Amino acid sequence: MTDATGTILLVDDEAIVIGVGKQMLEKLGFSVLTAASGKEALEIFKENKGRIDLVVLDMIMPGMGAGDTYDELRVLDPAIKVLLSSGYGVDEQTNEVMLRGCKGFIQKPFNMQVLSTKIEEIMKGA
Repeated sequence: MTDATGTILLVDDEAIVIGVGKQMLEKLGFSVLTAASGKEALEIFKENKGRIDLVVLDMIMPGMGAGDTYDELRVLDPAIKVLLSSGYGVDEQTNEVMLRGCKGFIQKPFNMQVLSTKIEEIMKGA
């Protein structure tokens, strides 16, 4: 695992995922912002425009799901890098968002090694 720098926005409606995910990302060397919903993610993204290097986005959230959130993030920053996360495997809904330009997918629960590798791939544009 390489030492990482940059800011990641972690979006998940489950407090435990936010807690554990934030700890992992901070151990990897990232600054972490968190949001519990798609709507909150968009507000935080607007407030921190230009500072966020990657968004880790939960697929299934109440209110605004990953697809709509991703589309709105792309309006704010067409070059945004997004890693989708889900407790389910890749399904039709996930594939649809991936086809729209999302950079990667990680299945929950994930460990630090897998998370680090996925982020590195996305950051390097692999």
